[in-house]
Amino acid sequence: METISLLLDGFGAALTPANLAFAALGVVLGTAIGVLPGIGPAMAVALLLPVTYGLEPTAAFIIFAGIYYGGMFGGSTTSILLNTPGESASVVTAMEGYPMAKRGRGPQALAAAAIGNFVGGTVGTLALVFLAPIVASLAVNIGAPDYFAVMVLAFVAVTSVLGRSRVRGFASLLTGLTIGLIGLDVLTGQERLTFGSLHLADGIDVVIVAVGLFAVGESLWVAARLRRTPERALPVGRPWLGRDELRRTWRPWLRGPVIGFPFGAIPAGGAEIPTFLSYVTEKRLSRHRDEWGHGAVEGVAGPESTASASAAGTLVTMLTLGLPTTAVAAVMLAAFQQYGIQPGPLLFEREASLVWTLIASLFVGLVLLLVINLPLAPLWAKLLRIPRPYLYAGILFFASLGAYAVGGQPIDLVLLFVIGVIGFVMRRYGLPVLPAVVGVILGPAAELQMRRALQISEGDLVGLVNSPMAVTVYAVVALVLLWPVLRPHARRALDRRRTPTPR
Repeated sequence: METISLLLDGFGAALTPANLAFAALGVVLGTAIGVLPGIGPAMAVALLLPVTYGLEPTAAFIIFAGIYYGGMFGGSTTSILLNTPGESASVVTAMEGYPMAKRGRGPQALAAAAIGNFVGGTVGTLALVFLAPIVASLAVNIGAPDYFAVMVLAFVAVTSVLGRSRVRGFASLLTGLTIGLIGLDVLTGQERLTFGSLHLADGIDVVIVAVGLFAVGESLWVAARLRRTPERALPVGRPWLGRDELRRTWRPWLRGPVIGFPFGAIPAGGAEIPTFLSYVTEKRLSRHRDEWGHGAVEGVAGPESTASASAAGTLVTMLTLGLPTTAVAAVMLAAFQQYGIQPGPLLFEREASLVWTLIASLFVGLVLLLVINLPLAPLWAKLLRIPRPYLYAGILFFASLGAYAVGGQPIDLVLLFVIGVIGFVMRRYGLPVLPAVVGVILGPAAELQMRRALQISEGDLVGLVNSPMAVTVYAVVALVLLWPVLRPHARRALDRRRTPTPR
């Protein structure tokens, strides 16, 4: 009851006209910036940090919360309409959202994404209110072997379900892992694949890789085929979901938080792994498997709900442990510190008013996100009517702007277009792009966790499977790998059970 009372006090502060205006401003800014390729919510919060110096802490964090959720939805918008994720959590949405847009169902995909964000964020924020202490205590007990096992599961899952060939999927993953190796070894300090360049010693930022493979690669691929395929305006349908679509999406919307919230709450979590797992889960459970790869609405609804719930889970470890699990959380942690506030176990006692107003503003921001963006679905969908030469020229401009803003170095632009050429070649030879991005994002973290686990076990490989969670995850990995072999036998056994025995 005390929790509910504190939350109601938070709503009393969040629903004042001034704070409502700040929440709406954050949602609009987050969505607008998230729509721009390569400029995600983390960069938006970082750029707005100096602007909030004159604001009260409560107002500043209400804006940041709106930017966080707005940026998540903005990234899904470009994923659906242009096959260009605004940030890494929206990568999976492009797999089914973009084919839906090409088939004239862009507004339906945007509606599924908007409602998925609302449902996932609402359930995730409710879990943040009631389960934060429990989830935080569980997160502390997760060790390096468990992290590594989960990342191996993500690698295997994403390469097993994408594309027509597992060999091509693993080839794409290997490309991403190789790019992820560039830089200094975090444990020994040895240079790897830097070719003597001091700039490469810091590695290649994942924003440059994601924007290069998706935005630049897609633009080059479209440009190469413009003369072969006649240009035509894609049809724009109605912006609401029909009965059939609602029947297909309500279960993915509810399953998303179950996957996304725990992953967002654990250290080294975030939205990348759970959105991949949500995609895999929905594909396995779908009754419309023939649509996957051509625009299955479940492939938009599930990952978007998962990503939004993961964003709420991220705030658990940041607020209760002072431990950021994503780039946005790291920037928000810096914002807390700029106001002289240290997140941790005592935060809920020392800054109760601020914390509960922030949590209440998350609910307010989700409602504003749905109210503002759902009616705008036809407007976003009209991006498809822009002539493709102008459209992709604009994408290249904003992609270059986003890449240059990462480090402010001209070589970042060179790296962007080199990786864009790699993305073009991958499309040319049928390699799925997503496993490469997964390799870049999770490869360095997986290596670090593996080496930590081996250091603890003094080089004994048993150290990688010395916990129940790790063993369970590896069992799931084995099932994913062996399922194509086991599936025919399972079907025959099921058919034998269904066939009546002759008397």
